[in-house]
Amino acid sequence: MTSRRPPDGPRSPNPRRSRGTGASGARPGHRGLVAAGVVLLVAAGVLAWLALTPGAPGSGGETGPVALPASGDTGTAPGPGAEEPAAAPAGGPPAGDGGTEPTGRGGGRTGPGDPGPGGGTVALRVEEVASGLQVPWDMAFDPQGRLFFTERPGRINLLDGGRVIPLTTLPDTVAIGESGLLGIALHPGFPDPPYVYVYQTYQARGRGAVVNRVLRFRFDPGTEAAAGGGTGPRLTDRRVIFDGIPASAIHDGGQLEFGPDGKLYLTTGDARAAEQAQNPRSLHGKILRLNPDGTVPRDNPLGPDNPVYSYGHRNPEGLAFDPATGRLFAVEHGPDAWDEVNRIEPGANYGWPEAVAPDSHGGRFTPPLRSYDPIIAPAGAAFYRGPVRAWDGSLFFGTLGFQPDSPGRHLHRVRLDPSGTRVVEEEVLFKGQYGRIRAVQVGPDGCIYFGTSNRDGRGEPVPGDDRILRACPVG
Repeated sequence: MTSRRPPDGPRSPNPRRSRGTGASGARPGHRGLVAAGVVLLVAAGVLAWLALTPGAPGSGGETGPVALPASGDTGTAPGPGAEEPAAAPAGGPPAGDGGTEPTGRGGGRTGPGDPGPGGGTVALRVEEVASGLQVPWDMAFDPQGRLFFTERPGRINLLDGGRVIPLTTLPDTVAIGESGLLGIALHPGFPDPPYVYVYQTYQARGRGAVVNRVLRFRFDPGTEAAAGGGTGPRLTDRRVIFDGIPASAIHDGGQLEFGPDGKLYLTTGDARAAEQAQNPRSLHGKILRLNPDGTVPRDNPLGPDNPVYSYGHRNPEGLAFDPATGRLFAVEHGPDAWDEVNRIEPGANYGWPEAVAPDSHGGRFTPPLRSYDPIIAPAGAAFYRGPVRAWDGSLFFGTLGFQPDSPGRHLHRVRLDPSGTRVVEEEVLFKGQYGRIRAVQVGPDGCIYFGTSNRDGRGEPVPGDDRILRACPVG
C-alpha cells in the first residue's frame, strides 16, 4: 500500500494529516519577506477563520497529447490551521486587484492550445466572454444557451447576450478557501420546472458549525423593461432541500450534476475527517444521489434511507456524465501525489484514506482510471460529445496547480476508449496562459467554456481576472 501525503504541503510521515499552505511558494531570495508576511497574516486571521482550515491544492501533470498504452453523518467543523487571504463578503466588492464590475464580452484574444507531441491537437480561438469576476466556481447552460454561474463569495449570475446579469446574492455564504457558493445545476426539465440548484457553505444557527447545504431557487425570466415597468431576470422562492453536509475550508467538494436518470448527484469532501470517508453512513468524502426535491431515492445502492452513491473519496471537485452513455466520471484531489480520474459506479468504494496509488487497491477498492504524480489539482469537469471528432469521448477538466511554474494551471483533456474503462490519450491545453482554471463546461456551440480562479487567494490575478473564456475550434 502506498502511503498518502498531505494535500498541498511537503511530504509528511503521517499520511492522514492534512495541512494548508500559503497562497504561493517562496522563491529563492524572498523567503524572509514571505516568512514575515505569513506571520502577520496568521496573527490577523485567526479570529476570522473560526473553525475553518484552508489548504492549497498541489500541482503536477504532463504536457502534450499523449497516447497511452493499454493497461489492464454530518461532521463538526475542523480546528484552526494555516491561513490564506479570506474572500470578500458576498455583498462587497471583489478583493484582489482593486475590482472591476463584471462584464460580458463578445471578442477577445486568440491562442492555440499547447501543440505537444503527436496528433490530436485542435487549433483553437479563445475569446473572453466575461471579466471582473471573483472565483467563478461552476457553470450550467440552459436550453436557450444562456450560462448560469456562481461566484464563490455568494453571487449567482446569468450570462446572456454578452451581458452578466446578477440574479441574487447570498450574504450568509461563508467563503474561505474551498468553501463558499460552489456548484450549480439546472433541473433536467428546465425551464419546466424553472429550478436552479446551488451548493452553499454557511454558518448553521445555534450549532456553532459551518456546514454545506443544497438550495433550490425558481428562475423568473422577468419582463421586457422596454415595455415600461418591466423587471429583469431573478431568482425567487429560495428553499433548502438538503442540509448538514460536513464543511471545511479544504476538502469541501461542492459539485452538482443531474444524471440521465433525473437524479441530482453531488460531491462532498472529507472535510479533514479522512477516516469518515470509509464510513458509508457518514457524508464525509462521498458522492451523493438525491431526488430533485432533496429526498433519498428508494433505489440508492446502499439502501432507501442512505443518500450515498459512492464513498472513499478525498475531495472530488469535478463531476460529469457522458451524454452518450450515461456513465459518470469524477476527478479528485489526492494528497501530495495521486490525483485521480475515476469512473463512478453505484456503491463502489474508492479507497481513501486506505489506498491511493493504482497498485495499492489490492482488489478491495475501485482503482482510478488515471492518476497523477506529481499532482495537477483537477477541478471542474465536463464530458465532450460534439462536432470536433478529435475530442469526441473526452473528459475535459480544469487544473489549479499551486505555483506558476509547477505542473497544473491548464485545461486538461483525457480521451477514453469506447468502454469508458481506459484512458487512451491525454492533452494539455493553455499551460500557464490563464493561471488557475476551475470551472469547465461544454457549450451548446461545441466550444469549451472555462473560468479562472486567480482571485481565490492562491493565484496571481492580472487585470480583468477572474474571467470566463470560450475556446472554439478554428475551421
